[in-house]
Amino acid sequence: MVINKKIISLTGTIFAIASLLISGCEKDTTVYVPLEPAVITKTVFFSKDIVPIFSKSCALNGCHAAGGHNPTLTSELAYNSLINGNYINKTSPEKSLLYKRLTGAISPAMPTSGSPNPSNIEGLVLAWIKQGAKKN
Repeated sequence: MVINKKIISLTGTIFAIASLLISGCEKDTTVYVPLEPAVITKTVFFSKDIVPIFSKSCALNGCHAAGGHNPTLTSELAYNSLINGNYINKTSPEKSLLYKRLTGAISPAMPTSGSPNPSNIEGLVLAWIKQGAKKN
């Protein structure tokens, strides 16, 4: 009988400690840790890969359309707006303002739709800049 009391006592102690540990864990804030963008090894074409995403997610009325927020990302103005507005850093692509906005390193993160960036745009943009930010 003594053994059973010790087992019951030990089991109760373990349960009490586990309860304290679990109850002491509480969630105050959710922190979003973005994943690294997928590494792009293919040639990224500005006109074929980047502009369609800008057109769908960025060059919208009230956002980065003509007359909206800079840079203007409509298909006909996007390239010059990015290059002439110093949004691209060919020497240090990860320090490009465009890339920092897409990854959320600078707030507000773009696009602001609240959903993850479409089609790995941050990875495509980084690859495009690393490949010389050509108007191809």
